[in-house]
Amino acid sequence: MAATRGSSRRVFELFVSRIPWTLTTKELKDYFAQFGTVRKCMLPFDKETGFHKGLCWVGFSSEEGLHNALQKESHILEGVKLQIRQQKCRSFRSQYADEGVADMS
Repeated sequence: MAATRGSSRRVFELFVSRIPWTLTTKELKDYFAQFGTVRKCMLPFDKETGFHKGLCWVGFSSEEGLHNALQKESHILEGVKLQIRQQKCRSFRSQYADEGVADMS
């Protein structure tokens, strides 16, 4: 495998919203793994209610995994159509570093 040092650390991020409250970080990571290797799956939780906020960030280890996920017509989990888009510029780690985020690395 010919990977350079810089590219091995790069994460290609996907923002996912409209997530049913019954889904777990592991289930989301397992679902998106069909498109490529998932390096991160961060699902922020509300500290007061204990429920997740209905959105997450999924980081793929390759651009191919990200594009595979974006090319799929619709993502339906537990009967709900998830809304997905490519995350631009910001790192999800810095955005929710102190807010009770489940990180499934």
